[in-house]
Amino acid sequence: MRVTAALSHGPQSPFTLETVELDDPRPDEILVRIVASGVCHTDLVVKSQVPKGSPPLVLGHEGAGVVEEVGREVRGVVPGDRVLLSYRHCGGCLSCRRGEPAYCGSLLALNNAGRRPDGSPTLTRAGEPLFGSFFGQSSFASHVLATADNVVVVDRETDLPTFAPLGCGVQTGAGAVLNVLRPGAGDTLALYGAGSVGLSALLAARAIGVGRVLVVDVLPERRAQAHALGAESVLDPGELGEGVGLADAVRDLTAGGASHALDTTGSPGVITEALRALAARGTLAVVGLGPAELTLDVQDLMYGGKSLRGCIEGDATPRRFLPELLALHDAGRFPVEDLVSRYTFDAINEAIADQRAGRVVKPVLVW
Repeated sequence: MRVTAALSHGPQSPFTLETVELDDPRPDEILVRIVASGVCHTDLVVKSQVPKGSPPLVLGHEGAGVVEEVGREVRGVVPGDRVLLSYRHCGGCLSCRRGEPAYCGSLLALNNAGRRPDGSPTLTRAGEPLFGSFFGQSSFASHVLATADNVVVVDRETDLPTFAPLGCGVQTGAGAVLNVLRPGAGDTLALYGAGSVGLSALLAARAIGVGRVLVVDVLPERRAQAHALGAESVLDPGELGEGVGLADAVRDLTAGGASHALDTTGSPGVITEALRALAARGTLAVVGLGPAELTLDVQDLMYGGKSLRGCIEGDATPRRFLPELLALHDAGRFPVEDLVSRYTFDAINEAIADQRAGRVVKPVLVW
């Protein structure tokens, strides 16, 4: 079928809305009409790193929409269902069988290859394959093909534009707090980066009554929003006194160090300072995409009994975790709408510019 999609023709080019062809759903696939899609930092990282000569990309992986057709092998999803889309996982590897689908052995093949696992494209233009199937969806489009493992059916009254970001960015930040770090009422949480992931982590921390939350960000708009959402302290690393490092400032504001910390920046320098700023036996989780290498003070790590661990998608199983976040929202404890700014799909480049400038936290594209 002919659909409209936002195509990226290269790292520096703007997105353009174009007509492309979407393959018919196979027996294990689900055709979803997209109502809204969040814009995630991962979309922009992938766009910026695409090799020269690659086909145009259709990105997007925080889709929300209405099911229009299901293949004969699909169970638990029917036409008319309202759904949130998340990442794909195989369901059969050791990690999936352990209930840890974010660490699926086929994660990259299922989410980042640009085609189906058998190599066939879901999207073409004038007969030429496009990079599609991103996170099993490519939700920067009017319609997508998904599968049962990355589709979460929600209540028919669910406001899809508000909750589209739950599929990745919100899930990552909230899950890092609720599933991985699990701080308590007597703990201190330091959040590095106040984008959608960091502020989702802040909302989760407030939802469970974490004792004290410190947010570090270079943008005044983000610090102001973090304070409005309940952060007790905000810190601008660009305004530290002479000779004062970031770790020193954080330790001062947390009375000796944070018991828990989350880095969303992916910056090696920030990660190094965040680890130094931990209290003894503290834990730092990292979720940001950045350079692959950094230098650590192993003696500080060892003598402080500190922990550093990676975290994918908030260690979440979407079919279980997204309804938990919706329940927290319904109880008035997780106001994710405070992070969302809506744009029409033809304003995608404006949405991205506003996000980069710090004018908005989580842009959501709405058809």
